[in-house]
Amino acid sequence: MSKLNSQKTMFRYKFFFILMTAIAIAVIVRAAYIMTVEHDYWQEVGDRVKRDSVPVQPTRGNILSCNGQLLASSLPEYRLFVDFNAMANSGVDTLWAEKEDSICEGLHRIFPARSKEEFRQLLREGRDKQTTRCVIWPRRVNYMVYSDVKELPIFSMSSNRGGFYTEEYNARRRPYGSIAARTIGDMFGAKDTARCGLELSYDSLLRGEKGLMRRRKVLNRYLSIVDVPAVNGVDLVTTIDVEMQDIAERALIDELKLPQVNGEMGVAILMEVATGDVKAIVNMAKCEDGEYREVINSAINYRCEPGSVFKTASIMVALDDGVCDTSQIIHTGGGVMEMHSRKMKDHNWATTGGFGDINLARALEVSSNVGVSWVIDHYYSQNPKKFIDGLYRVGIHEDLRLPLVGYNPPIINYPKLNAKKQAEDKTYLPWMSIGYNTQIAPINTLTFYNAIANNGRMVRPRFVKSAVKDGVTIADYPVEVVKEHIAKPSTIKTLQTVLRHVVSQGLGKQAGSKLFSVSGKTGTAQVSQGSKGYKSGTTGYWLSFAGYFPSEAPRYSCIVCIKKWGLPASGGGMSGVVFRHIAEGVMARDLVRDASDIEPSEGGEWPEVKRGNILSADYILSNIGLKTRADWNGSYASGNPVWGSAAPDGKAMVLRKETLREEGVPDVRGMGAKDAVFLLESRGLKVQLRGKGSVRQQSIAPGAKLTKGATCILTLAV
Repeated sequence: MSKLNSQKTMFRYKFFFILMTAIAIAVIVRAAYIMTVEHDYWQEVGDRVKRDSVPVQPTRGNILSCNGQLLASSLPEYRLFVDFNAMANSGVDTLWAEKEDSICEGLHRIFPARSKEEFRQLLREGRDKQTTRCVIWPRRVNYMVYSDVKELPIFSMSSNRGGFYTEEYNARRRPYGSIAARTIGDMFGAKDTARCGLELSYDSLLRGEKGLMRRRKVLNRYLSIVDVPAVNGVDLVTTIDVEMQDIAERALIDELKLPQVNGEMGVAILMEVATGDVKAIVNMAKCEDGEYREVINSAINYRCEPGSVFKTASIMVALDDGVCDTSQIIHTGGGVMEMHSRKMKDHNWATTGGFGDINLARALEVSSNVGVSWVIDHYYSQNPKKFIDGLYRVGIHEDLRLPLVGYNPPIINYPKLNAKKQAEDKTYLPWMSIGYNTQIAPINTLTFYNAIANNGRMVRPRFVKSAVKDGVTIADYPVEVVKEHIAKPSTIKTLQTVLRHVVSQGLGKQAGSKLFSVSGKTGTAQVSQGSKGYKSGTTGYWLSFAGYFPSEAPRYSCIVCIKKWGLPASGGGMSGVVFRHIAEGVMARDLVRDASDIEPSEGGEWPEVKRGNILSADYILSNIGLKTRADWNGSYASGNPVWGSAAPDGKAMVLRKETLREEGVPDVRGMGAKDAVFLLESRGLKVQLRGKGSVRQQSIAPGAKLTKGATCILTLAV
């Protein structure tokens, strides 16, 4: 019995041994088959089931104006794909034949550039190949287009069933279009990399840091497991003021388009005197279609001979060295003077025969080439190094180290020795003194004039004020002083007086305003054609006006440059006009209404003062010589509104402060449109205006519950 059982047991062991060996061999063979023959197939399946180290793109930071308006922001864009393999695995591909026609019709409606048949051919090829990445449209699309495609049959299903999926990118958009485009910068869309401007200079802050995640497929659903979270970029708060930028752009383009100007290029920069904040920067170039666009940032990288705006620096050196004063008489004669075998000419030598005998101050006022060059040649010809060292000292040569890629610092060289005569070129200094033999970008010239307006204190132009993350300031960019004193206080005061006279009684009259005083200097220089010189074909001109306003208490400095071909050409008559329009537009922002409307009538009646920001009313009334009384303290320069009303009382206008409701809709009846809109929008309301004058009615009653985003219609009447 035991022997029989032993034989049965051995038979069973052998059977199971052979069976297990066969199974093992089958497993090894199958594994080998999968590793070789089916390798590509299963590799693709594995890639669909899991993906390791998938980058997580951060959201790029915004670029904001000085008052928080969006200048550049990131919006989602999508690339569209179809995974026919996923569609087949889910069994949805059986519906394809039924829905194919409507899908292709819908795609043609959304993308008219491609026909219905072209879409049909594209999708059939992808389905035949069972591709997992069939590209529906070769370019990125916005959210609205993506939503339209998502509503098509089958594509409206989940990506695991219908096969439709997307790749999302952060696209850069500028809500204000081309405003300050070259300064704000741009992106290479396909690569998501910065190309120019602040986008490039501050790219490391704006772009943030990528994260990492893993993708796992569980029960036909993909799960994202974040290993390292993405760090979004920070927001940059710039110094640009959208309204001032718009004023500067319009003024410059309008001038460039005039038939007598027909400018090739134009630059305008507006800077805040005390801080160096660049409030507006315009770079316009004429394109092939005749329109003006921002192509390059000429304001910071276009170095050229600046012309007569350089004369101010030349005279500053002479006055600061004490070699002469503004009362010195210069014999300019008939406007032509021979200097070292070359003729120096004044602009009026052929029309009115020069300026005759004039003092140095008048020579700068009328921009006499002979007068300025004679002074520099007379006192520095024996020691040219002293004059050029003086130019370096007053800051016109300063490398500003701007935070913008492409900035070109000035080039002001010492005269070179003549190879044959082994002597310095004696004409080098006289022509340098009037703006030739140098290469200076407009931003440097403006920084120099801004220093004069700032009583000799030179500050670095500032484009970015702070970096903000989640509403918290993480970095401040303070005002930087380049030179505490570019010259002696007496020299600065003298030049401030002369520059004011340039506008009031010199060549810069067209840059002046009847509403406030302006100081500055004109410049008209011929443009060199390289090796062809200055007189090859049609003569090119670089026209400039650099200055500041108001003269008594300067708030803003500005430079306007225009490049054009042929006559007429006038720095004061062309660039100066743009300067005036910018200055008046900027100053008008702070006025309740135009100054001509508020002057007292001949009968001595007081002007009507509307409810609103009585801080503005106090400033205007005081500046036109009317007395005011108020029960509050404040400064118009601070810009903080003081809300209230005004009424005449005897010989003074009494300004009374009002306490506005902290909750609910404020009462704006009786206010001007500007103050009413500011007050309502600051509370989160939207405003629509009807009529002109002061507010008579408001559609949302004063004191009503405040609903942010609601529209309040204001009815105005005179």
